[in-house]
Amino acid sequence: EVQLVESGGGLVQAGGSLRLSCAASGFTFDDDAIGWFRQAPGKEREGVSCISSGDGRTYYADSVKGRFTISSDNAKNMVYLQMNSLKPDDTAIYYCAADRWPPTGSSWYILDEYEYWGQGTQVTVSS
Repeated sequence: EVQLVESGGGLVQAGGSLRLSCAASGFTFDDDAIGWFRQAPGKEREGVSCISSGDGRTYYADSVKGRFTISSDNAKNMVYLQMNSLKPDDTAIYYCAADRWPPTGSSWYILDEYEYWGQGTQVTVSS
């Protein structure tokens, strides 16, 4: 059974940093898409970032470019999202998602492309 478990969320002041972790079990990273999505109250879930576990290619939403960094440790089946210069608009539940196919620039942010989802971790940024 594939499981994704997020951790690292919390409350932080604007300008601060958090590091989210996603622990994957039930499959071994090969050439997969591991993405981070977020959903703010009253808004649709949106793609934040994605990494290809095969070649390390990364993708980012325009709203987080230059502030967030995604990385993976394939040996540990872990994916991380380093979030710096956080803003109140970053407040949301952050979800880790995985798909057994490599991501592309035109697909990484599409929710239906992902087969597996974690339960989410809350990130709250105060002003």
